[in-house]
Amino acid sequence: MSTIETAIIFPPVLTTLFQTKGTLVNVNKSAQLFQEGGLADQLYLVKNGTIKISKETESGKELAIRICGEQTLIGETTVFCCSTFHTTTAKALTPAKLYALSREAFECYLQNEPKTMTDYLKWLQIEHLKNQSRLRDLVLHGKKGALYSTLIRLANTYGKFQSPNEVLIKLAFTNTEIANLCATSREVVNRMLSDLRKQHILSIEKGYIMIHDISFLKREIECDHCPLSVCRID
Repeated sequence: MSTIETAIIFPPVLTTLFQTKGTLVNVNKSAQLFQEGGLADQLYLVKNGTIKISKETESGKELAIRICGEQTLIGETTVFCCSTFHTTTAKALTPAKLYALSREAFECYLQNEPKTMTDYLKWLQIEHLKNQSRLRDLVLHGKKGALYSTLIRLANTYGKFQSPNEVLIKLAFTNTEIANLCATSREVVNRMLSDLRKQHILSIEKGYIMIHDISFLKREIECDHCPLSVCRID
């Protein structure tokens, strides 16, 4: 079965704008696209590859906010905003290509195209719902709920279903990276993943996670069965 597709895609007319007016940027694996506190004068549309968006505390603890793939807009939080500095850091998890467009050009285009502005706002609302849904899971369901909901979101975003209940996440993660997505420690994630393996809920090989019983994860966190456009990690 094929990989799950996004129900609400980035407006095609804006994709064309980035492709025709933007500059193609190549980013090597592990390289930073931009850093928290840096000048935010560009927006980026992912052509291919995977980009991690994260924040870091003064003590060095990292919280991974999004794992962005193809057709994901990055840097949109500064559009029509008084702040001109990035509030997050973007780092390539794989080699990636992105279209870069100045924030000024993007804003000017939207101001002159009311229909496209409406489409962009609809897309942006889905992005807000994704963030609210994930925050709810992290706060209300504890560490176990944070891990389980993260696995479900990864499956919905990067999963290839082998059956209605079994899915392979086609992006490799270390336990530390998963912990950063769950806002918890690597030790806690190690223990919970070990328990899930013992119950045959999932298996892991070379960082690739195969979920054998995704229904179990959904039942454990009393899943609200959000639309696939909302229950995502990108």
